Amino acid sequence: MHHWISSPQALSETLARWAGQPLVALDTEFIRERTYYPQLALVQLAVPGEILLVDPLVPGMAEALRPLLLDPAVTKLMHSASEDLQALQRGCQALPSPLFDTQVAAAMCGLGAGLGYQKLVEQVIGVQLAKGETRSDWLRRPLSDSQREYAADDVRHLHAVHAFLDKELAERGRHAWLRADAERALRNAAQDGDDPYPHLGVRSAQGLDADGQVRLCRMLRWREGEARRADKPKSWILDNELAVALARRPPADFREFGAVLDRHPKAPRKSRGELWETLSAPVTAADRDIPMVSGDAVDKQRLKALQQAVAAVAEAQGLPEGLLCARRHLEALLEGRGWPEALEGWRRELLEPRLAPILSGR
Repeated sequence: MHHWISSPQALSETLARWAGQPLVALDTEFIRERTYYPQLALVQLAVPGEILLVDPLVPGMAEALRPLLLDPAVTKLMHSASEDLQALQRGCQALPSPLFDTQVAAAMCGLGAGLGYQKLVEQVIGVQLAKGETRSDWLRRPLSDSQREYAADDVRHLHAVHAFLDKELAERGRHAWLRADAERALRNAAQDGDDPYPHLGVRSAQGLDADGQVRLCRMLRWREGEARRADKPKSWILDNELAVALARRPPADFREFGAVLDRHPKAPRKSRGELWETLSAPVTAADRDIPMVSGDAVDKQRLKALQQAVAAVAEAQGLPEGLLCARRHLEALLEGRGWPEALEGWRRELLEPRLAPILSGR
């Protein structure tokens, strides 16, 4: 049974009735196909026996939700929370802390990396859930009966899943790992800062020389600012393919630059002057003092050795490799940028004894 909540007062009264509940299941539906920031469209809350579908489009609802999100005595149960955190931060100016992410917990319990909610529910409690509304328009009102049922299902089984995973984590002694990952996710969502080196996430950047990577980094930083200012998807401002092409062979002058953009239907129009200034500014020695995407053979050999070491640690711990360490983090270590913040804590404790000899060349 679920209840549609379209009044801040009704939400506050229900949450007051829930006082003393140590666990509340939480999920969101949001839309971001045409925006940079996610648009919070629905918030689902559940305690055993009761589900709320909360309409965040109603004025005052964010303020009514905030006390629950911030209550340190209530653990919020979520699945694959990272994008939901962004939506809640944007929509409610608050983040759900403390947090228990069932997707991360499942990976720590050896059930698999990146398990979807439907698959996890089926695996843990044997219930098959419908998938029919995954691409629904959650901003429309009223929501259909099938939308409401789908949304309610997203929190209906989180308590049962949590009970199973909580026991498994206790047996493995990994509650501290989960808390550390949850705290990091919350910090990242709260900071919401620009990536200082966005070119590192573009695989084709490895084909650029140092100056080309500097130009690409500049353009992607500019794109990030424009996307935030206009609240538009980054690819709508400048797509990666065009950015890499411009970085590789910058046009000789503004006229040639305009001709290149005119051949690309997705190229920026109104802001091309700003993009030209960003692209054409001389590259200095200080500009080159950024991490570079490397593709040389020696690095690839050492990268393979690091990946094999990570795989061995993951197998010994019964963990998915992806949960333990991503390729980009190994590349950062190879490039001498030190241990990434994402690997600090329990991951570094597991990995450093195996990776340090490879990094030092021993």
